[in-house]
Amino acid sequence: MTEILKVSAVTKTYGKKNEKQYQALKGIDFSIESGEFVAIMGASGSGKTTLLNIISTLDKPTTGTVMINGRDISNLNANEMADFRSKEIGFIFQDFNLLENLTNRENISLPLNLCGVSASKIDPLVDKIAKKLGIVDILAKYPAEISGGQKQRIAAARALVHDPAILLADEPTGALDSKAATSLLETMKDLNENDKVSILMVTHDPYSASYVQKILFIKDGKIGKQLVRGQKSREEFYQEIINELGRR
Repeated sequence: MTEILKVSAVTKTYGKKNEKQYQALKGIDFSIESGEFVAIMGASGSGKTTLLNIISTLDKPTTGTVMINGRDISNLNANEMADFRSKEIGFIFQDFNLLENLTNRENISLPLNLCGVSASKIDPLVDKIAKKLGIVDILAKYPAEISGGQKQRIAAARALVHDPAILLADEPTGALDSKAATSLLETMKDLNENDKVSILMVTHDPYSASYVQKILFIKDGKIGKQLVRGQKSREEFYQEIINELGRR
């Protein structure tokens, strides 16, 4: 299998040299193979959001490198970064980040417009991902007219419509009720297993984490223990996660 993401010796320090500094990341190393579903878990302030921001090109590491789909993104300039992000990365936010003045169809098509896809090709691509996510009947509506679970599916469709190298999800179930959360997690699991979508999810929720194949625990800016699901059932893996969190 090919490495879709490789993070090597990444540090992140905030503050100027002659001022008080804070080191949020202290030498992060890990990789994700193509088609893997991986979670990063950690308490508030552990560094998981900083790490996700660096991987998603929203921030830059102080030292170290991040490779996505074979390309080092650590030293791209602003224009190169924006271009790379629009083509290679899909992002699902906790609070959806949909544009309320656009229809759901228009929200999903945004990455395609940014990539310069011709208008004649956009609708078929949107229809294809909408069908896969079960949201065809709400494409003409606006975000304010649909439920939280439906909004997150629209956000997922927007993140996937341009066929990115990796899907990044930041607490994707955080704003959802339990039924909508389970539905979204089952969808992400299906996309991973059947469409081989590579997914990295940041979460503090053990239930959400029980859907992935591997968990990286981050604490005080360092990756510590890993849990691998292997042949365990989701329920068995969930209990293992609970036990591990209880030891922290």
